[in-house]
Amino acid sequence: MRAVICKELGPLENLSLEEVPTPPLLNGNVRLRVLASGVNYVDGLLIQGKYQIKPPTPFIPGMEVVGEVIECSDDVSAELLGKRVLANVGFGGFATEAVVRADRVINIPDTLSTGQAASFLQSYLTGWFALTRRAHISVESSAKKEQWMLVLGAGSGVGLAAVDIGTALGLRVIAAASSQEKRDLALARGASAVVDSSSEDVKERAKEISGGGVDVLYDPVGGSLGETCLRALGEDGQYLVIGFVGGIPQLPANQVLLRNRRVIGVDWGAWAGRHPQENAQLLEEVLAKIATNDLCPVEPQVYSLSEAAVALKDLEERRVAGKVVLVADEVK
Repeated sequence: MRAVICKELGPLENLSLEEVPTPPLLNGNVRLRVLASGVNYVDGLLIQGKYQIKPPTPFIPGMEVVGEVIECSDDVSAELLGKRVLANVGFGGFATEAVVRADRVINIPDTLSTGQAASFLQSYLTGWFALTRRAHISVESSAKKEQWMLVLGAGSGVGLAAVDIGTALGLRVIAAASSQEKRDLALARGASAVVDSSSEDVKERAKEISGGGVDVLYDPVGGSLGETCLRALGEDGQYLVIGFVGGIPQLPANQVLLRNRRVIGVDWGAWAGRHPQENAQLLEEVLAKIATNDLCPVEPQVYSLSEAAVALKDLEERRVAGKVVLVADEVK
């Protein structure tokens, strides 16, 4: 099989596409012909050694895959053969084949294309965890009082998922993004208003649109923008800390104290590892919303496996609107 190899932590350009032995099929496992591999911002951090987890090298990056089951171990039902399934493989996704535990594969609703299925998992489970479990927002709570949410980096995969989920939960969403293409994608996912983060004062525009201050700030950006937009929160507003693509913000404690604001950390990945049963319930809820078209993940941009470094660089430098997947070179 062919796989993208990270031989040592460092520049993305050092990745190589190589022929490698196919992994052995252990008991309780199935082999997938990978149809598409989701690419996430965190993949680039892991490869460059910029993440808190430092995987031993060499390794094959990639966490999310959609594949066709082409082989089952003797103790797994052959009924899975030929099925199109989703799996979170941890590492090893940027390849033409993957071996995963049969009890970890997930059937894909017909409402999801292969590209959507390969690229929604991290962003949508992060958003659903953040809003329903950490911020305790529901359709019922939104119906009692109009609530506004400001989403920073709303043109990214994580940001677009938050727009989609927030809208499905009844929030009025303000989407801040740097390009017209990204703002149009946010509007298509239900945003009530958009702000040009490259030319407008996001904090002031959010306060103006929401009538004084937003109830929720969804921040995967951080940096100076996150610090400034803390001040866009109204009384008892919730700042959801999602990530730091723009750097770690220096949040002033006096601004947290004022108006009884709350800062809430969101680390879905670590939580999911510690709470597999609760995470399975989370995924079930998201898939149910997708099946009824209440949620609609964006169709991703497609790169070939040989373009993995380019795809990761485009994500890192925010040249991508929405999500990205890798496919075998001959497929593209």
